[in-house]
Amino acid sequence: MDFLIMNHLGLPILSILIFLPLVGALVLLALRGDEAVRLWTLVITLVNAAISLPLYWMFDPTTPRYQFGEHASWIPALNIHYTLGLDGISLLLVLMTTLIMPLCVLGSWKYIATRVKEFMFCLLVMETSMLGVFAALDFVLFYVMWEAMLIPMYLIIAVWGGPRKVYASVKFFLYTLAGSVLLLVAIIALYLSQGTFSIPALMGQSYSSDFQLLVFGAFFLAFAIKVPMFPFHTWLPAAHVEAPTAGSVILASVLLKMGTYGFLRFCLPITPQATVDVLPFVQWLSIAGIIYGGFTALAQQDMKKLIAYSSVGHMGFVTLGIFVLNQRGIEGAILQMINHGITTGALFFCVGMIYERTHSRDLATAAGIGRFMPIYVTFLTFFSLSSLAFPGTNSFVGEFLILAGSFMDNKILSACAIPGAVLAAAYMLRLLQRVIWGGTNNPDHTGLMDLSLREVVVLAPLLLFVFWIGLGASPFTEVMHASVGHLVNQTTVAAKAGGLSLAGIAPW
Repeated sequence: MDFLIMNHLGLPILSILIFLPLVGALVLLALRGDEAVRLWTLVITLVNAAISLPLYWMFDPTTPRYQFGEHASWIPALNIHYTLGLDGISLLLVLMTTLIMPLCVLGSWKYIATRVKEFMFCLLVMETSMLGVFAALDFVLFYVMWEAMLIPMYLIIAVWGGPRKVYASVKFFLYTLAGSVLLLVAIIALYLSQGTFSIPALMGQSYSSDFQLLVFGAFFLAFAIKVPMFPFHTWLPAAHVEAPTAGSVILASVLLKMGTYGFLRFCLPITPQATVDVLPFVQWLSIAGIIYGGFTALAQQDMKKLIAYSSVGHMGFVTLGIFVLNQRGIEGAILQMINHGITTGALFFCVGMIYERTHSRDLATAAGIGRFMPIYVTFLTFFSLSSLAFPGTNSFVGEFLILAGSFMDNKILSACAIPGAVLAAAYMLRLLQRVIWGGTNNPDHTGLMDLSLREVVVLAPLLLFVFWIGLGASPFTEVMHASVGHLVNQTTVAAKAGGLSLAGIAPW
């Protein structure tokens, strides 16, 4: 247990964070009236966000050990424990999850008009499962939380989605379930090898090369589907397009990050030799995703599809940063996970706001609204500039660190990633031009109302983080520095012990 700094606050703060939304969801069942349901859900998510914020200031960034630890025996016969903890990698993901959920509730205030109680119930259950994934330090607990988010997300798409919601929800379910089965196989293999489900205890152990390759393969496919990496991405555009706005935001901001979090938490420290063996394959697969996502987004007329395909390219940058295996690249990847959650989540909110007014996501229908919705297009402009990694915005910092890390590892690889940034500028500027100015024959938008106060409150916090990270990212990178340094050292030392060449892989 030397990996865990136990919680001495007098309260099991991580358990409260995880299970407060679930308790709120159960109370929700007894409420009557849609307004009461919405208000209760907003209060629960705001309280959870307020509870999570002190974790940042109480967190010790000088140690890579897991903090705010909680440990209790769960199923002693199988050596299964209820173990929770956060390090510098998972802390930011937990904070992003708790801060995005109240915005999802506000963003759905008018968008969801039927079965409101059931929708809000699904949102709260989702929050419990997502926070559990990032805080769990026992594989069984992790897997339970990983699977728990599948049903509510399926229902969000299948019940409140668009015209092809059945197709999109079934495809999402089948892809995710296939990944979950592979993840379970890897977990069982590790348990049979070491006799424990403790995630930190399984790191740095000596496994044979063949065993590592098999476990890595199962992990990789499970997490590549979740990211999703090219060519496992085909479920994502359908899910994004058909999901209601809050569903798309949760998918983009949190669920996709579970895949990249899995790469960092499991693949690198548990199977380091296999990771190094397949580095070129994963790196070039990331480049393929960056280029494919950019070109496909450029061809879209549906704004939601455009942003969905842009996610494939942006997450390609994240996986590239992870698998260059140096501190600069991995820190850039983690920061870009946060940036993507902020920026792409905001863009999906923006598309939802237009859809509420015009009942269309087509670029031609939205052409020329800049004259009638100046506040809206101001927000849209800044989020679009962030998406294309304009200097001074959050995404610029993350992409810069990733490209710097990949340049240290492989200059050709880094050069091949640059067209992805150019493509991002092309499709986002095209989106802006059409929406703000349009052409000479724009639809009549005289009846459109600009953003309400509620909608401004949804977008303003996200815009704050766009500039906060873009102009001063050190508060976000400092908390992860020790954890990432330990991860890089853990991976490279274990790989070297296996006799593998690590030329070009260095902390800085």
